Amino acid sequence: MTSDSKPYSGDQRDGAPLPAGGPNPPRAPEPEAAAAPVGESLAKDAWRRLTQNRAAMASLGLLIAIIVVCVAGPWLLPWGLAEVDWNAFGTGPTLEGAHYLGTDANGRDLLTRVLYGGRVSLSVALVASFVSLVIGVLYGAISGYLGGRVDNLMMRFVDIMYSLPFMFLVILLMVVFGRNIFLIYAAIGAVEWLDMARIVRGQTLALKRREFIEAAHALGVRDTKIVTRHLIPNAIGPVIIYVTLTVPKVILLESFLSFLGLGVQEPLTSWGVLISEGVDMMESAPWMLLVPSFFLAATLFCLNFLGDGLRDALDPRTR
Repeated sequence: MTSDSKPYSGDQRDGAPLPAGGPNPPRAPEPEAAAAPVGESLAKDAWRRLTQNRAAMASLGLLIAIIVVCVAGPWLLPWGLAEVDWNAFGTGPTLEGAHYLGTDANGRDLLTRVLYGGRVSLSVALVASFVSLVIGVLYGAISGYLGGRVDNLMMRFVDIMYSLPFMFLVILLMVVFGRNIFLIYAAIGAVEWLDMARIVRGQTLALKRREFIEAAHALGVRDTKIVTRHLIPNAIGPVIIYVTLTVPKVILLESFLSFLGLGVQEPLTSWGVLISEGVDMMESAPWMLLVPSFFLAATLFCLNFLGDGLRDALDPRTR
């Protein structure tokens, strides 16, 4: 072998020079996956991810449509809530007389009564859910933040409230104060805040040992501001999710009470009252049961799908 001979390389072909970096050059870095926009707020990120959930967005659109129809629909219909058509008693859906979904056994337009019933059912659900939200969030946050004996005493009170039969409480309120739709708000809201309080208490116990809470203590921030400005806003994700699940539960409770005759009374009506009336006429007039049942089932399904979508959108582990 001469002095100018070169060692043989398996990657060398016909004297061609080796590529830069040797026989095994480094690969080009792969492009990174698209991430969430930098500096995007939690609310915008949650909304962006919620819009990507087709089932949740379709449910939100249908729910808004039901609310708009229930609120504005009775003003556009020719029949009133208790107005009787003496020529149509228990007739099926027809265009004659503008009874698009038929009439009930007393000759009242069913569509008008369903829309008025939707007003009552949805208002009961919203008001009772708001009452349970305010009471449950404040009660749970205070209990979890104070801890110790105070927390133990407050949670034992919650256990006592859990042990009271809900129906017994409603019947007692009706006997003492009489039948009133506002009592339904109070009775349902007085029970539904218990679950909310436990959820917020658990979130507060997990948050109160975090660094930002200790920093607030070190800066001399008052306890009331720590609870309202730091603990409650950071626990709002699970709270919003639970509210969307509380609303259909409250609607079912109101419908159940009305079905038993403990809910709203004439001349008012609700989906529960209409379903109760439709059960009695199920064989001769099935539309009296199917129409309010459809509105109630559609609302409950929309709220459940929307709650699932909010749970996924607000879950920080999926970001």
